[in-house]
Amino acid sequence: MCGRSRCTLRADDLPRACYRNNSSVRNFHMDRYRPSYNVSPGHHLPVVRREQGSSSSAAAAASAAAAVSESDGVVVHCMKWGLIPSFTKKSDKPDHYKMFNARSESISEKASFRRLIPKNRCLVAVEGFYEWKKDGQKKQPYYIHFKDGRPLVFAALYDAWENSEGEILYTFTILTTSSSSALQWLHDRMPVILGDKVSTDTWLNGSSSSKFDNMLKPYEDVDLVWYPVTPAMGKPSFDGPECINEIKLKIEGSNPITKFFSTKAIKKEESSNLEEKTLVQNLSRLIHQKGLKKSLRLRTIQHFHPSLKKVTRTQGAILSPSFSQQRELKKKNQT
Repeated sequence: MCGRSRCTLRADDLPRACYRNNSSVRNFHMDRYRPSYNVSPGHHLPVVRREQGSSSSAAAAASAAAAVSESDGVVVHCMKWGLIPSFTKKSDKPDHYKMFNARSESISEKASFRRLIPKNRCLVAVEGFYEWKKDGQKKQPYYIHFKDGRPLVFAALYDAWENSEGEILYTFTILTTSSSSALQWLHDRMPVILGDKVSTDTWLNGSSSSKFDNMLKPYEDVDLVWYPVTPAMGKPSFDGPECINEIKLKIEGSNPITKFFSTKAIKKEESSNLEEKTLVQNLSRLIHQKGLKKSLRLRTIQHFHPSLKKVTRTQGAILSPSFSQQRELKKKNQT
C-alpha cells in the first residue's frame, strides 16, 4: 500500500529522476504543483507520461493512440492522486481515496484499470513514502527511501474524466505489489518501484504485457531503507521537514508512570522480605532462648510452624522442631 508520500522535487528534476535524460519535455498544468513532505490522495503530483495527440474530449484523451516521436517526447503533467475513471458519471463527486492504489496482480482483470494499460501508463517520482506499523490500536509511521537519496519511481496508470461543468480532470493511481522480504514486518503491500532505466523504459514505452508482469514485482535490493517518524504526520495538514525527522521509539517499560509503579512494587517486595526476615530472626531467638519453658517453646513452634516452614524455604533458616519435639507435640495433641 502507498497512501502517503514526500515529493519536494523541482519540476525540471522530474524527467531526469525518471531516466528521461534525452527526451524532449513539455510541461502541462505544472502551476498546480505544490511540493510537499506529506502528500495524500486528492493532492496534485507531477507524473511523467508519453506525449499524446491533443483532443477536446476526455473520452478521446483517455483512449488516444500514443504519438511517441523520434525524440521520445514526454509530458510532465500535474495530476490529482486518486484515479477517477473516465466512465464515472459527470454528476458524481470525485472520491480520490477510492482508487489511489491498484493491485498490480489484478489490473488486467478490472475494467477501471485494464483499458488503461495499453496507452495510459505513467511514472511517479517521489523522494520517499510512508507506511504505518500497527500495534494494537497504535500506529507508528515509518519513512521509506533510497539510502543514497535518489528519487523512487513508481509505476502508475492515469485517466481523464469530464465533470458536469465540462472540466477535464486528470487523475492517476499507483500500482502496488506484495511487500519485499525486508518490509514484510511493516506491511503486506508496497508500491511497484522501477529501479533503473530499463524498467522505466519498459513501463512507459513497452507494448508487451508479459514484460509488465515480470517487472511488477517487490523491490528486493538492499538500498531501500527506513526509520520511524513522528505520528503527527498522520494528519494530512501536517507538513514540512519535521515529517521526515527520525525519532527514537520508546522502549517498553520506559514510560515514567510504568517506572513509578514498578519501582513501588519492588520496594514493597523488598519491605515484605525484610519483615519476613525480621520475623524469622525474632522467632528463632525466642524459640532457642535459654530458660524458656519447654511447654511455651512447643506452643510457640506449634503456632508459628506452618508459616515458618514457608519462610524458611526462602530465607534458609532452619526453625523446624527437632524429632523429639515433634514427638512431644504429637503426644500433646492426642491428649
